[in-house]
Amino acid sequence: MNVEQLSERLTRVASFVPAGARLADIGSDHAYLPCYLCLKGVVEFAIAGEVNEGPYQSAVEQVQKVNLGHVISVRKGDGLAVIRADDQIDTVTIAGMGGTLISTILEEGKRNLQTVRRLILQPNVHAKAIRQWLSDNGWRLQAEAILEEDEKIYELLIAERGSDEDLYVSKELDLLVGPYLRKERNAAFQKKWTAELTSWKRVLSQLNKAKPSEELEAKKIELQKNISLIEEVLR
Repeated sequence: MNVEQLSERLTRVASFVPAGARLADIGSDHAYLPCYLCLKGVVEFAIAGEVNEGPYQSAVEQVQKVNLGHVISVRKGDGLAVIRADDQIDTVTIAGMGGTLISTILEEGKRNLQTVRRLILQPNVHAKAIRQWLSDNGWRLQAEAILEEDEKIYELLIAERGSDEDLYVSKELDLLVGPYLRKERNAAFQKKWTAELTSWKRVLSQLNKAKPSEELEAKKIELQKNISLIEEVLR
């Protein structure tokens, strides 16, 4: 992967960035995504944000290497704290992290989203946490995607400001698997949830053999609920 040819996962992320966007890529690593988008002429300005020194330096070197320092600002900071009001950022990408961490970044940086119109989020796991945060904070899912790359399955969530009252037919199920993904049910979706179902059933079997406790019973109830939901959607 390089700034001219992204991985399939990041190419899909890039495909949802609007033309002319002012972008903040949080957890940018080598800044491949903002460099790619600037070289393609998709974005007019980008921030490559990193919290750790090593990835931050890698991003700085990459931006310098392709002579994009005039349109990409590499900044070291925690999550959305790298965004300033005068940046007028309208699009945020956060890719390659767990869903719980992404939702925490969004929650802790809410004040820095005032000019943002689109969120493009790619969790490696626990996308449900992001869907719940979006629903609780006035963001509506506009699209979702799921794909397999190098034997790993990734989900993409694209959201814009708005009400989602009419989006979730079965909210508990749709928060778990995604309202758009559930309708499409492509091969990656079926593979992901078939594997999850097998894993949950194995864990439930083990818990049934363990010494009973209040905490254990709560865990079993949660697992059984999720198993029933996924069996329904795969039926």
